[in-house]
Amino acid sequence: MSDDAGSGFCRDCLSPAPPAGRRCPACGGPRLVRHPDLHALVIAHVDCDAFYASIEKRDDPSLATRPVIVGGGKRGVVSTACYIARISGVRSAMPMFKALELCPDAVVIKPNMEKYAAVGREIRRRMLELTPLVEPLSIDEAFLDLSGTEKLHRASPALTLARFARAVEREVGITVSVGLAANKFLAKIASDLDKPRGFSVIGRSEAAAFLAPRPVTTIWGVGRAFSERLAADGYRTVGDLQQADPARLAGRYGALGFRIARLAHGEDGRSVVPNSRRKSVGSEVTFFTDLADLKDLRPILREQAERVSFGLKHEDIAGSTVTLKLKTADFKLRTRARRLNDPTQLADRIFAAADALLAEEAHGQTYRLIGVSVADLCDSRLADPADLVDPQATRKAAAERAMDKVREKFGRRALETGLVFDDHRRRGK
Repeated sequence: MSDDAGSGFCRDCLSPAPPAGRRCPACGGPRLVRHPDLHALVIAHVDCDAFYASIEKRDDPSLATRPVIVGGGKRGVVSTACYIARISGVRSAMPMFKALELCPDAVVIKPNMEKYAAVGREIRRRMLELTPLVEPLSIDEAFLDLSGTEKLHRASPALTLARFARAVEREVGITVSVGLAANKFLAKIASDLDKPRGFSVIGRSEAAAFLAPRPVTTIWGVGRAFSERLAADGYRTVGDLQQADPARLAGRYGALGFRIARLAHGEDGRSVVPNSRRKSVGSEVTFFTDLADLKDLRPILREQAERVSFGLKHEDIAGSTVTLKLKTADFKLRTRARRLNDPTQLADRIFAAADALLAEEAHGQTYRLIGVSVADLCDSRLADPADLVDPQATRKAAAERAMDKVREKFGRRALETGLVFDDHRRRGK
């Protein structure tokens, strides 16, 4: 990746940067970005830095210099770790007990998904002010295609993105990292190169040389198991794949082999697709102690169903397939699914379907995790038609929506179902 040639600018004051020099002549700042293709590239990946932890630090300045971990209890996992905690080796998805062994002074904060979602929506809104071509990947990251936006913003895509990053930091109170490149694959790699507050560029002509020394896991879709298979066949670096015959890779690994052959050379023909729909909405929790009794599992399942219902209503979507997820004490995963007659957003219907599945699985087996998700998503206007056969179901649906309005105003704990309330009281929550 080039960083010492061509035109550029200062990311602090946005003044033009000369071809040489380590500091901005206008403000003296060191955060200069230079690249021969800087003002010609239009595909970006924007990723919020340690998103959940950054929001918590923004809202509590006393945490600014402390290691912060957002996640569950001792039996849970790390959702996000701030960069101070990462110095100690803490990583996302790490078991909490391991994270606290590595960083015993960390401040552990339970996730507040409603707050994070609100910040995510604000950042998404700002992205859409740059271009309608925004493809979200999660609550805190997205691809953007800024083709044809130069006249609108009176600036190149690169400068527009730098303005965006500066505005988010000043006005929203968190930081983002930007990757700018010739395609989505390279842009996503670039956004991770200089975190936090990064702005990295990978041009098309340098892509193959840039990728060559990197491990095969750099390629999207190559995980641990597949990388071990590639290593057994002599492919340990991206450069090894570049030297291989694409036909041989396709013959050995099928369609995946052909794809990694192209990506190894930095070739990616995917477009940025706006409004790409989620495949499912889910929620899960890892227990502090393993549970086996149905009376202990049901209220937790009910709470997860309510979280999923909140997510569906929040995104104005519904779904027809409810899936129960269980993980045994020996880490074996079980999933069971049930198709509904009509799409739903309602916690009652989600819980009823998942509860019936749970009853078939709770026969003395000990579990460490339970979750529920809803898939086969559609527009919310198709959800929960009035039940002419069972008027009580219609009344319950109306009551749930009334509860939603109270919760929206006063918080999720303002009203709780009896099952969840009794469980919270029993557990002292």
